[in-house]
Amino acid sequence: MKKFSALVFLAFATIFCWAGEKSRYDRIYLWKDVKGMEYCLRDSVLYAPKYAEPGTKKTAVVICPGGSYHHLGMPHEGFTSSAWFDSIGVVPFVLQYRVAYNCHHHPAMLEDIQMSIKYIRENANRYGIDPEKIGAIGFSAGGHLVTMSGVYGGQRNELGKLGVSAQVSLRPNFVMPIYPVVSMQDDIGHKWSRISLLGHQFKGSKEHGEGEKGFSPANMWGHKYTQAIKDEYSMELNIPDDMVPCYIVACKDDPVVMFENSVRLDRALSEKNIPHEFAVYEKGGHGFGMKNEWFLQTTHWNEDLKKWMAEIGML
Repeated sequence: MKKFSALVFLAFATIFCWAGEKSRYDRIYLWKDVKGMEYCLRDSVLYAPKYAEPGTKKTAVVICPGGSYHHLGMPHEGFTSSAWFDSIGVVPFVLQYRVAYNCHHHPAMLEDIQMSIKYIRENANRYGIDPEKIGAIGFSAGGHLVTMSGVYGGQRNELGKLGVSAQVSLRPNFVMPIYPVVSMQDDIGHKWSRISLLGHQFKGSKEHGEGEKGFSPANMWGHKYTQAIKDEYSMELNIPDDMVPCYIVACKDDPVVMFENSVRLDRALSEKNIPHEFAVYEKGGHGFGMKNEWFLQTTHWNEDLKKWMAEIGML
């Protein structure tokens, strides 16, 4: 009985803490005024800081929590990260992007991060932000999303397809994939993230090779995607020559997303001579976010990240 009471107390405490965190932000409903997007009004929310310092030229960061593209770890990967960036003078925005839990699949996630970057750039003066110093950090599947925004942000205007005019760049200036999902290949891909991202009836884009999911009586749910589709959304195979700078963090003992994901991303960036850093740790697992626990206290990986941001001129 005592254990049950403790669990109930912990659950309510978590809910109230999360509610308290959210109250510190303005909710920007990204698709509020876009015709045809009313159905996802509350699924795509950008949590923006309530304070503003017009006249300054600070760096901003879009924070994308993980959750296998199925759900989102908003408290420990979203709002906790936001508090840390705020402490070092970076203006944080937490993105609640659309996920499979609410029946959303690609390109919904890419649309959401592009809309977020558009909003921040267009309102840079309001928040005291330098529009050329907007980064994106993503955890796990969020790491795939921010990498994809760097890879395809300069090539694909998903907003234009929705009738949204964008006079600013939709690509971040730098990205930070943390224990990221990178590949959609069978050997190392995170299967749950792939299913959640691509859905069951996915077709590849016309720009990068049309192709339908595999289907047979043994594949009733459509989880066997064509190789063209898997290649298109394997970020390590699509790094452009002008890819933005990257900071990768991964642990060799990650039990959720294979460490090889980060290894292949590092190799692809190196082959294209893209400025980047690959922070490797022997132990740490997956999902540690920026919680002030033993991993953060032992490695101080966030301080190394801060130094890197300064080195590339983003602090």
